[in-house]
Amino acid sequence: MDERLQKLSKTIVNYSLKVKENDCVLITSQTEQPKTLIKYLIHEITALKGIPFVRIVEPEIHALLQECTTEKRIQELKKRSEFDVENMDCFINIHYTTNDFENNKMDPKIRKALGEATKESDSIRINERRWVLLNYPSRLDAYKAGMPTEAFYNYAIDVMNVDYAKMYEDIKPLEELMRKTDKVRILGPNTDITFSIKGMNVVPCCGESNIPDGEIFTAPIKDSVNGVITYNTPSPYHGEVYRNVSLKFKDGKIIEAKCDGNQEKLEEIFNTDEGARYVGEFSFGLNPKILNPMGDILFDEKIIGSIHFTPGQAYDDAFNGNNSAIHWDMVLIQRKEYGGGEIYFDHKLIRKDGLFVLPELLHLNYDL
Repeated sequence: MDERLQKLSKTIVNYSLKVKENDCVLITSQTEQPKTLIKYLIHEITALKGIPFVRIVEPEIHALLQECTTEKRIQELKKRSEFDVENMDCFINIHYTTNDFENNKMDPKIRKALGEATKESDSIRINERRWVLLNYPSRLDAYKAGMPTEAFYNYAIDVMNVDYAKMYEDIKPLEELMRKTDKVRILGPNTDITFSIKGMNVVPCCGESNIPDGEIFTAPIKDSVNGVITYNTPSPYHGEVYRNVSLKFKDGKIIEAKCDGNQEKLEEIFNTDEGARYVGEFSFGLNPKILNPMGDILFDEKIIGSIHFTPGQAYDDAFNGNNSAIHWDMVLIQRKEYGGGEIYFDHKLIRKDGLFVLPELLHLNYDL
């Protein structure tokens, strides 16, 4: 029994979710591999007089069900999604990667219809319920990270167990600066993009929803985005992996999208709905222990020295008016070894080559 998993379960139940007496907590997992963690979670929830529930959703079976989804099944799934948010107070979703391409046979029209059918209940779950999304380390993750399985397991669990309370205090000066900022400019290889965040709310993320965590996000004013951004990490989405995605914006809207890979499917994603061509999130990655991409967005979006700039749905906590069935976090790492780059707030350089340069932000470099 790994004591680090026990520590992690205590963090999730007590710090992230703040489970109270009679809270109904739904734990969803893709396999039985995280069984030890699930047992610890059950014990922690029960100790606080909460009520745990567990649902195992095997990924191949789930993918087949998605492939065979009909209009009638969509309506039934909508009812079950509504039931969950009406009857559960907290959600713990344990993701376990087995195959990034498992669900790529799903009809895009069905995927879109399902997203629209569950959009309201999904919004309630994300914005009105307490939730945690956790990526439990798998062999495939270890392979993508280029590490032996045991070494990656140890790395991933350590990354998840960072001191989130300290991180929250560390982020405060950046939060204050972002709240005072109007114009943002990002420069880098094949990247020159500007937008405004004036008046937008700013949200530090320090272990309350994602595990691992470590970011601070806001959203651009919807029609303020102009220029080009080119992402330099693999971007898995809807059963495909896209590389070197480059987006050109005019007055907030994506007017051109390119990638190394399936260009047709890339266009399908941005044609999902009107909001898919506008940006719903701008965020800094700040986890000091996550340095390199592995094609897993929950890790990659937290990479220190990175940003992600996200087409699709905006969060209620920083809502810029954009609604969409998609929310695609794509990551640009700006540390020197990844090509470097600069970020300006109101024409003042605040970060160069992934390192903050303002005295009040130097501690966020974590000795890089």
